[in-house]
Amino acid sequence: MHRNARCRPAHPIRPARPARPAAGRSRLVAGCIAVAAVLGLSACSTASGALQPTSAAATPGSASEQQPTGTAATTIEPAPGSDAPAPDTATGSRPAAPPAAAKPHAPSAPTASTASTPTASTPSAPGTPAAPPAQSGKPTKVIGSTASGGRTVALTFDDGPGPATGQILDLLAQYHVKATFCEIGQNAAANPALVKRVVAEGHRLCDHSVHHPQPFEKLSHDKAVYEIGAAHDMIVKAGGPGTEVSWFRAPGGGFDADNEHIAAGLGMSSLGWSVDPRDWSRPGVPAIVSTVQHQLKPGDVILMHDGGGDRSQTVAALKQLLPWLVAQGYTFDLPAA
Repeated sequence: MHRNARCRPAHPIRPARPARPAAGRSRLVAGCIAVAAVLGLSACSTASGALQPTSAAATPGSASEQQPTGTAATTIEPAPGSDAPAPDTATGSRPAAPPAAAKPHAPSAPTASTASTPTASTPSAPGTPAAPPAQSGKPTKVIGSTASGGRTVALTFDDGPGPATGQILDLLAQYHVKATFCEIGQNAAANPALVKRVVAEGHRLCDHSVHHPQPFEKLSHDKAVYEIGAAHDMIVKAGGPGTEVSWFRAPGGGFDADNEHIAAGLGMSSLGWSVDPRDWSRPGVPAIVSTVQHQLKPGDVILMHDGGGDRSQTVAALKQLLPWLVAQGYTFDLPAA
């Protein structure tokens, strides 16, 4: 009798592994994340469990590290000005600028370039008073006489510094005369050596705006604040430490209560004039000399120009006027403050 052989399977059969509980899988994922953090890798893929490398760290200059960008500050490209009132648009002629005591001339309608508010303001120098609020009405304190009165005269020169400034300073030194220079801010910034010479030789400075816009009394309040305040800062910077700017003269005599008040807030008096030989129009040396001689009264302020164009006639007229004034018994003074 044959013994039945035990049947053995070709491969051992193992019992099926029970399914991994959900809690165990969660622990695996958590462990994966912890390992990834140590190795600098990204979290596991929940689908495959594979570790993915992290993205490259932000480098200087990359989008994530770039500083915010903005419009760079632009420098003003000033244009030389003249102190003449704005020309009549119909005839092209220029009316005479009014003396300080006279009622301001009726200006033409403002243009967009002069009456618009500036898009950016030049920061005031440390210690500069805050701009005063807007005012309305007519000016009340425009100066048109000398400080001491009597048989005195004050010489004032507008629109510089320019090519003629040095020649005028030489003449004034020859006759020991102290004068007042009403400077355009952009010209002062471009010619600091001349501003320093004006100060060093004992003359006085006056603010004549940044760009000489006209009609000045039609500027918006913000624009007037900029034109007066920035010019003041430019002149002080050009003159160096200790430079004082005692007066403001509105281009073309365009004073109003607002710009007068703005100037006062910066410690400046509003300076007009009482004799205008219209030398800016280059009427000829005899005409300049004759006008001064016929209009002048004791205590007057004479308006002349050292910038804004060809001033050779002004220099030639001054060579005649200075000895004439001395012969007439005049002494030289500064404007009232």
